[in-house]
Amino acid sequence: MVPTKHISTYVLSASAVEDGVKLMNHEDSIGVKAVKHFRDDGYNCSQSVLLTMFEHWNSKNELVPKVATAFGGGMGRCGSVCGALTGGLMAIGIKYGTNEPSAEKRSNAYKLARRFYRQFEKQNGNVMCRELIGFDLSDAKQLRKAQEEDVFEEKCTVLVKKAVEILAALGRGAV
Repeated sequence: MVPTKHISTYVLSASAVEDGVKLMNHEDSIGVKAVKHFRDDGYNCSQSVLLTMFEHWNSKNELVPKVATAFGGGMGRCGSVCGALTGGLMAIGIKYGTNEPSAEKRSNAYKLARRFYRQFEKQNGNVMCRELIGFDLSDAKQLRKAQEEDVFEEKCTVLVKKAVEILAALGRGAV
């Protein structure tokens, strides 16, 4: 693990690049945290995104990341909507949603959800897990092949990182 030092909204991180130092903006650092949850802590894509955003907002709840468990791998490894995207949509619901049965109060969450969905799709070319990673995870042979080819490390970490970066930018009004 590379040591980091927080400086205002930037993170100074020792890096393997030639000059030894890389300046990252806040979205980069939150993306690194999400990848850590995915890669090192063992959470799935959806859990990693939801947990990272929840921590970013300084919130705690025993249901997070538990509620996101079944969304990994495109809804329980069915290859449907990407878990990083669904984790982000859950995060938007938690932060901007309502407990009241009011269409008016839901409109802000819907607006942010659409912006997040469209930006995720634009950056990644698709929202379907099986299309994004090139494997049908509901098939045991393809799941094994995806694991052998390190797809979760090579592709899913990128999707998890991009999802939280988009969410952080949305929260600042930058997207």
